[in-house]
Amino acid sequence: MVAATQGLTAVSAALLAMNRHLEVREVLQTIVGSARELLNAEYAALGVPDDHGGFAQFVVAGVSDDQWKAIGPLPRQHGILAAMLREATPQRLADVRRDPRFEGWPSAHPELVDFLGMPIRGGEDDEVLGALFLANKREPSDSPEPGTGSRFTSEDEELLDLLTQHAALALTNARLHERARELTIAEERARLAQELHDAVAQKLFSLRLTAQAAATLVDRDPAQAKAELREVAHLAADAAEELRAAVVELRPAALDEDGLVATLRAQTRVLARAHSARITFTAEGVRALPAAQEEALLRVAQEALHNALRHAEARRVEVSLARAPSGGTVLRVADDGVGFEPHRVRGRHLGLASMRDRAQAVGGELTVSSAPGRGTAIRTEVPGG
Repeated sequence: MVAATQGLTAVSAALLAMNRHLEVREVLQTIVGSARELLNAEYAALGVPDDHGGFAQFVVAGVSDDQWKAIGPLPRQHGILAAMLREATPQRLADVRRDPRFEGWPSAHPELVDFLGMPIRGGEDDEVLGALFLANKREPSDSPEPGTGSRFTSEDEELLDLLTQHAALALTNARLHERARELTIAEERARLAQELHDAVAQKLFSLRLTAQAAATLVDRDPAQAKAELREVAHLAADAAEELRAAVVELRPAALDEDGLVATLRAQTRVLARAHSARITFTAEGVRALPAAQEEALLRVAQEALHNALRHAEARRVEVSLARAPSGGTVLRVADDGVGFEPHRVRGRHLGLASMRDRAQAVGGELTVSSAPGRGTAIRTEVPGG
């Protein structure tokens, strides 16, 4: 009974670990490590196939970094691995080296004997997402299962099948998360590019008018023409410097790497260069937040900034992050624009419902303060850890 309870606890911990990560590489590594530990194997590996006969990703457990480097390039889809991917069937062998499909391995490769492999299937078409395999079951003494000669048992195979079913869900979720993040980054870059385009277009328009004026004055008023040309040079230098600074900061939003404070600071700087409005950002006493909360606050800030700059005719926008007395974190975006009456607007007007949904999804609350001619303040508070 104790052993069964311990086994269920281990399985539960493994499943929770798989779903804790949102990065594909981390999910794969967790799957491999969990399978190796649960089935008491010396080695474990998981390969995600590509469309060219190889593997887009391949992670291992039980092999040191030095061993992995010595083995060389990633394996191709051949032998037992190819069979699992092609036939989508489990493989349980007493000695993988004696299987007719075995094609050898590099000299630095560890010696594998007993083998248990399972395809990972998922998606609407039940496609094969990858292949998970274990080798060299570690037991106090040899105890091959009758009929197969393998030290991996039918119970091991059932457990690995259960793990791969959950692994398929975790892997699919991680892929969807990464794709959604890539789309969000692309959308944000497109938005910022448009903002910069508008600003540069204004600069170039002024530059062209000044150059035309200088050309008109060359014969009639050379002194004034020189003055206009100096202004052309000044405008050109100003536009070049603005573009250079913006390009430096206009890199993909790296919320996971840089954190909310750094990401918001970079984006407000870019917007400040693209608009005539004065945009400021301050952060005080803010700690790192769970990824979901940071993403929600970033999206709320972006939507509120967009409204202030595009619709409110604001001359000044203030963005701030601060520690709340309750221990949570407060985001505030306030502008001095035209304002509106919140109780009279429709739910989707200015993206207010979307912002509120984002806040509520992470346990937070969003409030809107505005009145005609008195600007708008969007306040979002998320709970502390």
